[in-house]
Amino acid sequence: MKILFITATRVGDAVLSTGVLQHLLEENPNARVTIVCGPAAAGLFEAVPRLEKIIVLSKKRWSMHWVDMWLACVGTFWDAVVDLRNAPISYLLATHKSWHLGRKHMSVHRVARNGALLGMVNNPPTPKLWCTDDHKKTAERLLPSGKPIIAIAPVANWKPKSWSAENFVELIKRLTSEAGVLPGAKVMVFGTQNEREQASHVLENIPADQMIDCMGTLSLLEIYACLKRSSLFVGNDSGLMHMAAAAGVPTLGLFGPSREDLYSPWGDRAMFTRGDLDFAGVFPENYDYQNADNLELMSGLTVDRVENAATELWQRVGE
Repeated sequence: MKILFITATRVGDAVLSTGVLQHLLEENPNARVTIVCGPAAAGLFEAVPRLEKIIVLSKKRWSMHWVDMWLACVGTFWDAVVDLRNAPISYLLATHKSWHLGRKHMSVHRVARNGALLGMVNNPPTPKLWCTDDHKKTAERLLPSGKPIIAIAPVANWKPKSWSAENFVELIKRLTSEAGVLPGAKVMVFGTQNEREQASHVLENIPADQMIDCMGTLSLLEIYACLKRSSLFVGNDSGLMHMAAAAGVPTLGLFGPSREDLYSPWGDRAMFTRGDLDFAGVFPENYDYQNADNLELMSGLTVDRVENAATELWQRVGE
């Protein structure tokens, strides 16, 4: 049996789609799967069970990347095509059965919306990632056993979604102090190499013997393996936040100019916090999207509120 699974370009959206993939693999134990995704998300799928191949689509003008997908897939008869991207050209592939996400359930969490594709909107499959023994060995080498680890992702893919570096530094001090929930914990900082400058204040203000700097040094699945060994994750609304929730680590997502009803971290061991203003309220009057990077939209979220939320989460599900 051959399954074609067409999923997202961005890491976070791709993670949120993996529950559907896991469900399909469980329901079809003899299936081989081909995955179509964007370059940023491709590394998430390298250890998927019974993986045939990954087709990486780079966006092209006039949506010609979908033609590339069709050319890569048209020579195969697919037992099932699952399209979470609403690509019209996927209807032209030879298949026994197909599912297309369409425009329904736009107002529900993205995990529930993806689950609705399989008729599971009220009990959608939880996101799931896979990693290899090599990924786990990398995590074991980086993370000392028996020591609590706080994983931090201080940068989001859009600057106004990033809580300030100064706030992260103060939060880390509080959480790792003798009075904090994880006294003496190591701090693992995640992000891409391109995000290092924005995270520099965090990196420069964590004691060297406390910090594990993983900015731009690990693959996505090595990060996932490290997250699985962490005690607590705190980060902006980002792909790393969704990876942490999928790893089962207690995950606290920080929200401002994004919608927690659609994108909050998923699972019983995850929660979110935001300031007093809701999604619509954080945007100033006459908001200028073209100059958005010059505006701070997370300032209403205080260190006190995040510390209280992290403490609440740890007391509820921490180990």
